[in-house]
Amino acid sequence: MRFVDHVNIHVRSGKGGAGCVAFRREKFVPRGGPSGGDGGRGGSVLIKADPQLHTLLDLRYNKHQFAPAGLAGEGNNRTGKDGNDLVLRVPCGTIAKITETGVVIGEVVQPNDQLLLAKGGRGGKGNAFFKGPSHQVPRIAQPGESGEEKAITLELKMLADVGLVGLPNAGKSTLVASLSAARPKIADYPFTTLVPVPGVVRVGEYQSFVMADIPGIIEGASSGKGLGLRFLRHIERNAVLLLLIPVTSEDPAAEYHLLRRELAAYDAELVQKPHLVVFSKSDLLPAAEHATWMAAVRRAFDPSVVLLLISAVSAQGLESLKRALWTQLQEEKAAM
Repeated sequence: MRFVDHVNIHVRSGKGGAGCVAFRREKFVPRGGPSGGDGGRGGSVLIKADPQLHTLLDLRYNKHQFAPAGLAGEGNNRTGKDGNDLVLRVPCGTIAKITETGVVIGEVVQPNDQLLLAKGGRGGKGNAFFKGPSHQVPRIAQPGESGEEKAITLELKMLADVGLVGLPNAGKSTLVASLSAARPKIADYPFTTLVPVPGVVRVGEYQSFVMADIPGIIEGASSGKGLGLRFLRHIERNAVLLLLIPVTSEDPAAEYHLLRRELAAYDAELVQKPHLVVFSKSDLLPAAEHATWMAAVRRAFDPSVVLLLISAVSAQGLESLKRALWTQLQEEKAAM
């Protein structure tokens, strides 16, 4: 399935039904009086969070979404039928904005959350509504209100507990594939990951969390270079960030600060998120050199930063990584 996380749609709510001008016509009831019913309400347009959906693909090819109008009122004080609401199913984590201004209407995060995009028009009042002591025979009725018409932008921010951040070819896809049942594309060239790929990581029999593989970030990603700018928004909802740096990096500390700068340039709050630094591809170093290499690298990092050495290929350090991430996630939940 193709991953689509940004669509522009055109929505229109239904017009309210017109009120009716009618008079009671019944045998043996002279001057029955006005009996025109009200028009029905037009249908509204809403989005609803569906946990079974993971992409906005359906709406990319159905950009015009119109709700039905309400029916006109009828005689004998019969109210017209309301138009059915049009409910668009979207993935959890979808944000709705006014396309022209960028103003956020709202978001749906939890399953079955709903958000109103365009309110249906109110039905017009029939002439029975206007009857009064000084107006016994009203011959007027209201037309139904027009529906709202808007250009809406929908953006998906993936919901994941842990977000992987790293330069291209840092080993993010291999790590997700090793820890979960997800099968992201893996190759020995940059930008093999073109879309975020989530995977469920099991820590125990009844414990698990979601990890998302984000396309590689390069220097200048926050200003639009590479693929990072488009997908950095998916990191915003992650509780914990995992910064992945391969042991083959010429300067791991410089690479770490580069990643942090790009996150801060996109959103200053991202660098406030708790994070772990993981050095990948340890199988490329002789086992006897692991301790020495880590000791040398640690001197360039703040003592408060958690550093781990792993190999997704040989599974070295993966259990320790899962436990460290689980512990960090529990601390975050406790602090909320």
